[in-house]
Amino acid sequence: MSNAFVRTSKSAPAQMRYLVKQLKGTKAVAQTLRISQRTVERYVKNQIKTPRPDLAARLEREVKTRWQPQIRAKARQKAATTDGIVIDTRARLGYTAPIGSTDQDRIRHLTVALPPQYADRLFTAQEEGASDRQLQEIAAEALREVYFQDSGRRAGSLEEVRFTDIEHLEFQL
Repeated sequence: MSNAFVRTSKSAPAQMRYLVKQLKGTKAVAQTLRISQRTVERYVKNQIKTPRPDLAARLEREVKTRWQPQIRAKARQKAATTDGIVIDTRARLGYTAPIGSTDQDRIRHLTVALPPQYADRLFTAQEEGASDRQLQEIAAEALREVYFQDSGRRAGSLEEVRFTDIEHLEFQL
């Protein structure tokens, strides 16, 4: 995931207030940042606005370590319930279908928006420690339904999608 998830406030007082909220008190923030509790209180009240470079770096690092997981969790929740997820892959794709159809495997580059239920299945499987192979099977099933069968509008007799020789496979929220 890229830096798109890091959108913290730039002002030191705002970052300090965020940490106080996260760590539930000025004392814990002071210990974490190795500064006095009174200094933390001054930042919170906007009495100090510009930290020394070494403190600024520590402050930024502490805020990012707490901020990023929250933002990712919210983005995943939104993808799993309303927005879905985009899969971008270049791989050998083929399928099992009745005799007379063109089921020849071939390299394809696909960028497909998957519905929320597949985002939810992928995130759940990943959290439960699924292997890459299991995640690829879920992705293949999603591609079968959304790309090949067009959500039930065509290729209804398609039985299985083969997803092999993966050059790249990326998921985007």
